[in-house]
Amino acid sequence: MKVGILQFFGWRDRSVPLASVYAAALERFVIMDQTGYDAVWLAEHHFSSFSVCPSVHMMGTMAAARTQRLRIGTAVSLAPFYNPLRLAEEIALLDVLSGGRVNWGVGRGFERSEFAAFGIPGDESAPRFHEAVEIVLKAWTKQRLSHQGRFHQYEGVEVLPKPVQTPHPPIWMAASSFPAIEWAASQGHNILMDPHTSRSDLIAKRRHYGAGLAAAGFRDADREIPMARLIAVDETAEKAEAVARRVAEWTIASYVGKAGNVRQEARTFGGKDPVQYYLEDVMIHGTADSVADQIMGFGAEIGMSYLMAAPMSGRSFKLLTDKVLPRIAG
Repeated sequence: MKVGILQFFGWRDRSVPLASVYAAALERFVIMDQTGYDAVWLAEHHFSSFSVCPSVHMMGTMAAARTQRLRIGTAVSLAPFYNPLRLAEEIALLDVLSGGRVNWGVGRGFERSEFAAFGIPGDESAPRFHEAVEIVLKAWTKQRLSHQGRFHQYEGVEVLPKPVQTPHPPIWMAASSFPAIEWAASQGHNILMDPHTSRSDLIAKRRHYGAGLAAAGFRDADREIPMARLIAVDETAEKAEAVARRVAEWTIASYVGKAGNVRQEARTFGGKDPVQYYLEDVMIHGTADSVADQIMGFGAEIGMSYLMAAPMSGRSFKLLTDKVLPRIAG
């Protein structure tokens, strides 16, 4: 199983300098580079202390400068908020500067306040996302780009630099809803699966994606589908659950509850108290041995070959690295 880290930049205590959040993350990247992690996946968010990283491409450059082998993933570039030519340039430049280590994850976003602040109607998010992906891929693979679309029109534009990786960096589409999964499958794109989805829904969506690939004439075998999970590890199950509970409460209060428009499974919480929903159906928590067993068991059940782990504390990251990673990575 490959293991990457989904890196959030949560600013839970505003009495702590925000710069320290970034410093801790950069120290983590160095540790990841020296251990068995495949990639860091950087989460882009706007206008919320849930995760203060409005530019995953700028942060990716910092990560690349401090590492040698670690791949630099975006999870995700929120495509509707960019001019697609600028997006193609920034990702390609990051690929050049990192020596060809970019994993491009791209999505349309779902947070209403972000779309409102950027002046983009919510009902345009999907078509803008689809068109942006088309344009970026053209920009990377054609010497000059011409495009006549609903939102963007270009004629004979040479987009530079081109990525180091040919024909382009590997790409993944963030796909949480069934329509998003169906579109990605119809195009043959790999997908990223998000950390707020319950385990049962993750299984159902993974199967739906496989069926969609087959219906569109694409192979499902040997695809890397990173599945994001929120993970708390501590010396005792009780300590790990306490960490997970604090993070669940923070997530619901500062992000999920505030948004009021999270993905369907998180909106309904399966009919449960929201915190219990996260603790019982979404998060993985426990001792190092228990977490490793849970990951391997879930991996076998769903056919997970790539875990995108989101550690819920510094202690969780250390124990994940020292105790869990050697058991599950390979």
